[in-house]
Amino acid sequence: MSRVLVGVKRVIDYAVKIRVKPDKSGVVTNGVKHSMNPFDEIAIEEAIRLREKKVAKEVIAFSCGPTKSQETIRTALAMGADRGIHVIVPDDKVDKLTPLQVSKMIVKLVEKEKIDLVILGKQAIDGDNNQTAQMVAALLDWPQGTFASELKIEGETASVIREVDGGLETVELKLPAVISADLRLNEPRYATLPNIMKAKKKKMEKLKAADLGVELTSQLQVVSVSDPPKREAGIKVENVEELVAKLKEGGVI
Repeated sequence: MSRVLVGVKRVIDYAVKIRVKPDKSGVVTNGVKHSMNPFDEIAIEEAIRLREKKVAKEVIAFSCGPTKSQETIRTALAMGADRGIHVIVPDDKVDKLTPLQVSKMIVKLVEKEKIDLVILGKQAIDGDNNQTAQMVAALLDWPQGTFASELKIEGETASVIREVDGGLETVELKLPAVISADLRLNEPRYATLPNIMKAKKKKMEKLKAADLGVELTSQLQVVSVSDPPKREAGIKVENVEELVAKLKEGGVI
């Protein structure tokens, strides 16, 4: 196996309190701290470990978004990715970008770069769509191992332990394949200062969506974004009889 392509998305940092815009058209992003999507950090870490084990020869980090997405790619390069690809998306198009459009970009890059394995985070923490890996696999007609908590590759076969509702499921995939990383796949490394400096010299190719034949016109329209309803305070009851009475009073039973 020679090349691994990993998607890294720039999202609002997980520790930031999300605020809805006054016009309810989306969430406030200006002046808000952004970082790499946590599941994508896990995906990058897994790809780097494959290269360290001599299973893969090159790790390519890909991101689509505004110019600031290059910071996210640089983070991946500092962690150990070999080079980056940035598909530039204008600021006014970023919020309207759909998983299908991103998937089509990845498919074109797979063909262009002769990729053997695609590793993506299982979902981004902003849209929570959990669709891109599955769409990429469908468009490429490749096998997929989603929600991976363990990945082993021997020869042309990938063994994936995936998390499902009932526990763990083990699947075997014939490469090339698409993997989506779950939370327990690994613990991502921190980028050291020397590697951060080295990352500045690593190659980053810049493309436009049109270069990959992908239209940025969205077929989806966000009607409204609103805060979740505030949770009402609970009450304490003295005994089971009072609990049952309260449940009946609320129409629960």
